[in-house]
Amino acid sequence: MTLENILAQLPYSKPFLFVDELLYVDENSVSGTYTFNEDLDFYKGHFKDNPVTPGVILTETMAQIGMVCLGIYLLGNDFNKNTVIAFTSADMQFLKPVYPNEKVTVTSQKSFFRFGKLKCDVIMKNEAGQEVCKGVLAGMITTKL
Repeated sequence: MTLENILAQLPYSKPFLFVDELLYVDENSVSGTYTFNEDLDFYKGHFKDNPVTPGVILTETMAQIGMVCLGIYLLGNDFNKNTVIAFTSADMQFLKPVYPNEKVTVTSQKSFFRFGKLKCDVIMKNEAGQEVCKGVLAGMITTKL
């Protein structure tokens, strides 16, 4: 499966798509980028006159790149319109703020994938290579009945 095929199968669209490009993916890891454009709606109120990317959005970005993209790759041809992806848990540490117009890189390492459950160790870095957040994310991949 190509990187472009994975991106095309993501179950998100703007304004809730937080993946610009995938850099690589294999059976154990994935890496991709996203730039938080200053015109994103949540910056209008978080925080007033000093916009910062909300932690929940950083977590979602890490989940989309670090779990969903990897999950699509792992399922290969078994991923289809009946596939359901559900976020189940997050244990995150937020280390630095992410401001409007910052580009981040997310790297994820698979911890395990069995019985439809995917668990990953995920790190987000800014353009200076500094860790801005990291954590453990888990989700379930199943099929609609």
